[in-house]
Order: sequence, then structure tokens, then C-alpha cells
Amino acid sequence: MPVPFETLIPYVIITAMFGVTGAGLSGIRHYAGGGKKHRWSLDTWDRQMMDRDRRLTGVLRGQTDKAIAPPGFEVNQPWRGEKRFS
Repeated sequence: MPVPFETLIPYVIITAMFGVTGAGLSGIRHYAGGGKKHRWSLDTWDRQMMDRDRRLTGVLRGQTDKAIAPPGFEVNQPWRGEKRFS
């Protein structure tokens, strides 16, 4: 006995929505990461280097090969003030 096509419509819609959601999430991650793959298991050193690269290039995942830092980098320091107890 064949399955009526009316019962397959919701399954097709659900499958299409999962596909659209997955493709959208992948596209957003690709765009937010500067076109590079997602980084896994970041430690303190990796985060520190990403912050330095962001301060050098203005982009979180950007890197530069220039030997001389751009003007203004010497006053752009990563040190944060300590949090006070209230």
C-alpha cells in the first residue's frame, strides 16, 4: 500500500529547515572567522596571540608579516585594570 504524499510534506519541510539552519550556521561561522576554519582547544597563549593580532591588524583572525608595528601600537596595550572588590 503506497504512502499518501500528504504525509511526506511535513518530513520534507523539517528536513529542509534543518538543512537551511545548518548551512546558515556554517556561513555565519565562516564569515565571522574571516574565511578561516574554526579554532579548536584554545589555551591562554592562543587567546593572547589572537588579541595581539587583533590589535595589530584590527581583525580577530588577521595576521601580518610586517616587521614594524603600525603607528599607535605602542600605546595600545592589552593590560586590563584589576577588578575591585565592592
